[in-house]
Amino acid sequence: MTNRQTGEVRGPRLDSGTVIRTALELLDEKGLDALSVRAVADRLGVRMNTVLWHVKTKARMLELMADAVVGEAPLDDLPAPWDGRVRELARRYRRALLAHSDGATLVVGTHAAEPHTLSFADALVGALLDGGLDERETAWTAWTIIYFTLGLTQEEQATARQSPNGRLANAVSERGYPALHRVLGHLDAESFGERLEFGLSAILARR
Repeated sequence: MTNRQTGEVRGPRLDSGTVIRTALELLDEKGLDALSVRAVADRLGVRMNTVLWHVKTKARMLELMADAVVGEAPLDDLPAPWDGRVRELARRYRRALLAHSDGATLVVGTHAAEPHTLSFADALVGALLDGGLDERETAWTAWTIIYFTLGLTQEEQATARQSPNGRLANAVSERGYPALHRVLGHLDAESFGERLEFGLSAILARR
């Protein structure tokens, strides 16, 4: 049914959760560059102002979307040893990011101080504290793990989207870039999971 005053199509009662779920659907279908408040409003059959009433601004909508993505990394049934918890949290974080088109880029571009994001950070920090790190080491190591996982996953999603088809191999000649050429076989696009494990081992090696 259409509201004669607003022109909106009446459906289920709209709330911020519905707006964010719809925005994530559009993200998965069209990518981050195509996402807009207007696109969300069009999908919901409402006016832009109705969407903005629930999320205030596009930036706020993106924050809530990022928090929802992080919330898809479960925090239950984690390993008991602290280092196992850290590794498993990073793996789950990566999987949550990969579950959405441009998921890593979305989270990188926001600074969400929201429940899911804070709960994930609290679990990671708690594991590091249990490992005997002092407060500064814990805070900085947590940031290092999060930034590393975000950056690696952002590259993974960009690589999958761009389909480079050997572009790096074609650009790196033995004469022009001898050092890069030596390691070229280890820079393939299929090793992101292994790179995550390697990086985590390097970060945690000091302990």
